[in-house]
Amino acid sequence: MKPGFEGKVAVVYGAGSGIGEAVARQLGSEGADVIVADIDEDAARRVADAIRADGARADHQLVDVTDPDAVARVVEHAVRTRGGLDLAVNSAGTSGVRKNTAEYPLDDWHHVMNVNLNGVFYCMKHEIPAMQQRGGGAIVNIASVLGSVGLPTAPAYTAAKHAIVGLTKAAAMEYARSGIRINAVGPGWIDTPLLSGHLEEAMVRRMLMLQPMGRLGKPEEVATLVCFLLSDKASFITGSFQLVDGAYSAH
Repeated sequence: MKPGFEGKVAVVYGAGSGIGEAVARQLGSEGADVIVADIDEDAARRVADAIRADGARADHQLVDVTDPDAVARVVEHAVRTRGGLDLAVNSAGTSGVRKNTAEYPLDDWHHVMNVNLNGVFYCMKHEIPAMQQRGGGAIVNIASVLGSVGLPTAPAYTAAKHAIVGLTKAAAMEYARSGIRINAVGPGWIDTPLLSGHLEEAMVRRMLMLQPMGRLGKPEEVATLVCFLLSDKASFITGSFQLVDGAYSAH
C-alpha cells in the first residue's frame, strides 16, 4: 500500500462503478480511509469489500445525491465515525435521454440537472464545512469533456457539466484561504457502464473515429489525475478544469 493518503478520510460519491469506483480503489490503495457512497447499495458494498480485501479501511453508504439530507448524512457519518473529512470526489452522474433541445422532455431535463448539477452543489455544501473544521481539504468534481464543448442531442448533460465547471471555479475562489482546494476533471469518452449502457454500438464507433488516440479511455486513467489533484503534490492547483480526453476536444 502506498502511503500517499495515510490518515486521510475520503468520501467518493457515485463510487459503485466506473470512474467513481476506480477513484475509490486508488484512494484506498494509497492509504485513505474511504467511504464508498452510491445509489446502488449492493454496488457500493462490493467496492468497499474490495478495498478492505486489499488491506485498506472502507465502508459503504447508500445515497441519492438529489436528496440534500441524504448527502448530509454521508458527511455526518464520516465525521462521526472517522473524526472528520479530508477528501471528497463528487462523481455521481446520469447521461439522460438523447433528444434535440426543443424536443427534450422536461422531466428528463430536471432529472439530469438534479443529479449532475444539484447533486454536486449539495455535496460541496456539506463537505466544505466539515473540511473547514478539519483545517482544510481537497475536492474534485467530475465534470466531462462536455464541460468545454457541446454535443448535439445532449443539451441537459452538456449544460450541467458546463455549470459544474463554473461552480467549481466560484467555490475554489471562495475557500482558497480556508485551505480547501476545489478542482474539476473533464473525462472524455471513457469505457464505463454510463457510456456502454446508454449508447448504441454505432454511436461508440463514431466516437472512436473522432478519437485521436483511437480508443476509449479507462476509468483508472481518470482516477490517476483525480488522486493527483487530491494530493499535496497539487498544493497550488485550485479552481482548475483538467481534461482527460485523449485530445478529443483538440479538434
